[in-house]
Formats: sequence, C-alpha cells, structure tokens
Amino acid sequence: MSLREITILESVTEPRIASPASLLADDLELAIALADAADSISRARFTALDLVVTTKPDRTPVTDADQAVERAIRALLAEHRPDDGILGEEFGTEGSTERQWIIDPIDGTAGFMRGIPIWATLIALAVDGVPVLGVVSSPALGKRWWASLGGGAWASDERTPDAAPTRLTVSAIDTLAEASLSYNSIQQWDQAGHLDPLISLSRQVWRTRAYGDMWSYMLLAEGHLDIAGEFDLKPYDMAALAPIVQEAGGTFTSVDGRPGIWHGNALATNGLLHSSTLAVLNP
Repeated sequence: MSLREITILESVTEPRIASPASLLADDLELAIALADAADSISRARFTALDLVVTTKPDRTPVTDADQAVERAIRALLAEHRPDDGILGEEFGTEGSTERQWIIDPIDGTAGFMRGIPIWATLIALAVDGVPVLGVVSSPALGKRWWASLGGGAWASDERTPDAAPTRLTVSAIDTLAEASLSYNSIQQWDQAGHLDPLISLSRQVWRTRAYGDMWSYMLLAEGHLDIAGEFDLKPYDMAALAPIVQEAGGTFTSVDGRPGIWHGNALATNGLLHSSTLAVLNP
C-alpha cells in the first residue's frame, strides 16, 4: 500500500471501499503489541540500580533499556513485517523506505536515567516518508496515545483500565493572548539561533512552560496545551507524534512551516494558532 493509494481512498465515499483507517488496522494492532513488549522491558529497567548508561558518538546518553527495547521491537517486526524497513534511534536504518517503521525506544532517555517519569516509547509507520500511524506509550505515566490516518487520535489511562479509550481533540483557543506554549528547552532555541523569536512569542501568549519531550505534544493533542515546539530533533523523535497531533485536529510542521518530520525541528499547534505562531517565529 502506497501513500498515493491511501490518499485516493480518502476521496472515495462508497461503502464497499475500505477506509485508510481500516487498511491500517492490522498495522495499528501490531504497533500496540510492539508497545506492550516495549513497556514490559522499559518498566522493569526504570529506576533500576544496575541500569547501564553509556555515551554515544553524538555525546547523547543511551541506556541498556534503550537498546533492549529497540532489539525487541526489531525482532517482532522481523517476524510480523519482514518486508518493511526500519529506522531506529539506536541501530539505524535497514530495508525499504516505502513502508518504514520509525522507532524511538525511549524518548526522554536523560529523564529516564534520572528517575523522571516523562519518557515513552515512540512507534510509527511511515509510507513514502509520511507517518500514517503513531503510538506513544508511557508506562511511568500510565498512559498511552495512538492514532492512524483517518481513524482519529485516542488515549488510554492505566488508572481507569475498564474505561473505553478517550478520543482526543485539540483546544479551540484561537488567539495567542489566550494560548499556552511549551518550548521544551531554552538551550535548544538559543543554539538554533531562534531565542529572540521565542522570547517574542512568550510575550504574546498567556502562559509558557517547558514540559519536555513527547509530553508537550500529547498534552496538545488532549487539548490542554495550544502550542509546542523544539529544535535538535531527529525523525524518530517526531514520527509517532505527528499523526496523533494531526488526527486530534492539530497541525504539525517545522518551525518555518514545512510539512513533515525531516527538517530537524517541530512546531505543533491546535491548527487555529499555526499561522499566527509561524508569523512570530519567522519575522
């Protein structure tokens, strides 16, 4: 199935034609199973006294949990989707890019190794480079979020295991003066040469916080936050987030407005604020 085929199906209304969401149902079911496997590993290693932490060539930390989670996901994909490609943070790229699983085994490794619960496994499927489904699983927070093209965005909470999943919808805030912004890290914006525009934006919004990593985008998809952005990102940092934000009704681009996950940075909004946010960040 190509992205073109999915796009064609979106325009077809006859009941006998499968919807994009139904075509992706098996892939989404697999992605949820991958998240279950990942959670069983990462949960056991979180706050473990014998956690092994090393430094990668790019000077970022990696733990034995990151590597174990990605190995487990790759093994399951080799079994269930042997013809698909994989892009993972820890072990790179293999196979086709027409259908490519994009994996961040633990998004928020720095927090994970310090006992901070804001981390998650990110699992996405991209078709021709465009993410068409995403799963974000955060066992330390007890939450999981997921979406597929045309199927909406959803969340579950371990605190209410018997409750049906909640469908996500972004906020209806339509003015910057009423908006809440998460910028992730002052250092990132400064190093990218965009600190002044960020400060300008912060002066125009109602509230600013740095929630960090995947959580900013999930709060946005839930309607609790209106704008989220950051720099110094890789595709595996964003691939699972974009479908969830978009299926919740939001907009996901680069900080200068380019669509996709391949530009090294991200700006997500509830959609209503996207053009005004871009105008401030790109004077």
